[in-house]
Amino acid sequence: MSKKSQIIETATRLFSEHGFENTPVSLICEAAEVSKGAVFHHFKNKNDILREVFIHITTIIEETDKNDVHLATQEDPLEAAIHEIFDGMSVAKYRKMYQFNFSVMVHPTTRAIVADLIEDRYQQLQTSTEEIFRAVGYSNPAVITKMFIAEIDGIAMNYLLNNDFPLMDIKQEFIKKYCQ
Repeated sequence: MSKKSQIIETATRLFSEHGFENTPVSLICEAAEVSKGAVFHHFKNKNDILREVFIHITTIIEETDKNDVHLATQEDPLEAAIHEIFDGMSVAKYRKMYQFNFSVMVHPTTRAIVADLIEDRYQQLQTSTEEIFRAVGYSNPAVITKMFIAEIDGIAMNYLLNNDFPLMDIKQEFIKKYCQ
């Protein structure tokens, strides 16, 4: 693994455990076993590290979604997408990272640092989801997609903030709502 990747992986873990504000660059250096010079060779500042961590988390989310077995076995692309989304968000080893990702997106200071990356991620999700709604025959796919994404965001927030949230039961109701 390259030094840059090692720093990003370590920062992702530490930001997820302690938060962005509570993770000094010195702790990242210590945990990654690199010098401050190595960190600042690859990153201009801590905000730059956050941007790379956000990109890294986006990649993990995309890879987790692509590994969903439902995509290959489902005939209904919308139902497959719902399985992909719910199964991806429920990967236990990523829970803290997803919680951190959520906090970055809602906290004004960190959101400002990654606002363009959030917008890019949203536009990609909007486009791909709208294509699915269009393909399965929804009459107003752009609006339905916005509603769908807003519901998913609310479900994800509740799941990440509540350990006893019935995610899989909600997934089944979500399938009934959109795929019947």
